[in-house]
Amino acid sequence: MYYAREPGKINHLRYDTLAQMLTLGNVHAGNKMIVMETCAGLVLGAVMERMGGYGSIIQMYPGGGPVRAATSCFGFPKPFFDNLHEFPLSKVQSLLSGTFSTETVPAEPEENALVEEESNGLSEEKQSSLQETEEEPATEAPMDINPTEEQDTMDINAEDVEFKENKEKENKENVREKQIKQWERRKKLKEAAALLRGKNADGLIVASKFHPTPLLLSLLEFVAPSRPFVVYCQYKEPLLECYTKLRERGGVINLKLSETWLRNYQVLPDRSHPKLTMSGGGGYLLSGITVVLEKGKSDSSNSEALKMEEPSSKRCKLQDLPC
Repeated sequence: MYYAREPGKINHLRYDTLAQMLTLGNVHAGNKMIVMETCAGLVLGAVMERMGGYGSIIQMYPGGGPVRAATSCFGFPKPFFDNLHEFPLSKVQSLLSGTFSTETVPAEPEENALVEEESNGLSEEKQSSLQETEEEPATEAPMDINPTEEQDTMDINAEDVEFKENKEKENKENVREKQIKQWERRKKLKEAAALLRGKNADGLIVASKFHPTPLLLSLLEFVAPSRPFVVYCQYKEPLLECYTKLRERGGVINLKLSETWLRNYQVLPDRSHPKLTMSGGGGYLLSGITVVLEKGKSDSSNSEALKMEEPSSKRCKLQDLPC
């Protein structure tokens, strides 16, 4: 539905390309997957459906929060979301460098303290309101006022006090709810950071509108060796640059840059033929497998490769050259 009506929201990701991503990423139940996508939650929902509620998923998101418009359309039950974690991209570098801290997360929500503050604040407000009501008639005592007018003013003052008290209670409840939500967000962030610190993810899927090279190079640090990764991009040039960077960096094997080709067929008795119209393109995929990156071996292999660039039969000394 998204591809037919609003393909721009899912970065023109075609359904056969999505199926290839799930296959190349080896998504199955019990996995620990890292998903970075800006396709309105479509790729995340596909991964959750393939895993069936078993395993854990860490969604990396840019900005203030994750977008899961398409994920909600799948109709998953609540247990599917128990193992779904989220982590902001802005804190990935601090997590890799070791400067990310969760000391600000409280051990328990400070509900008792909030209740005490509310009771103290309400008692003080009641006392101040009573003092104001006592002072007002005292100042107005010298003036000649009818008893009916006095009763009206007392009723108005009582209504004002009740309105203020109700308003203050609502404000206190809103503040309490906000603080509890902040505590829950920090707790989830702490859990996601603990999962990422293990650096033992079983797979990585990237499908975003951002340039894939910096994303992939930073997120590959959290993937265990001998695990697959898949990167989707609508265009070929960013993936070519990512391909060359990975070849220079090392630590990956079986790198493949592919494009899926889709054509619909009409199947009828004695009238089966491919349709004349077909999709122009469904994007490109860069896939590979991670391996252990050893700097010493990579340096020595690079030096040996430079030495063996020119065959020994073609090497000759200057004095052997004819004049």
